[in-house]
Amino acid sequence: MDIAEISMSLSQNQLMSAVGTAMLGKTLDLVEGQGQALAESMNTPSLESLVYPTSGTMIDVRV
Repeated sequence: MDIAEISMSLSQNQLMSAVGTAMLGKTLDLVEGQGQALAESMNTPSLESLVYPTSGTMIDVRV
């Protein structure tokens, strides 16, 4: 290998690393947004709980 090939190879590796890091950052942002949306959707009352407000509020324990 000559110096030019080594230089191009290192440059391509740095570029691929930078692209991978940027894609990982975007993916993490997307997953964080989805997690927040899921948490918000769990806090809103379901349609069934609006119709039957006492449904699921008590647990019967029998031994």
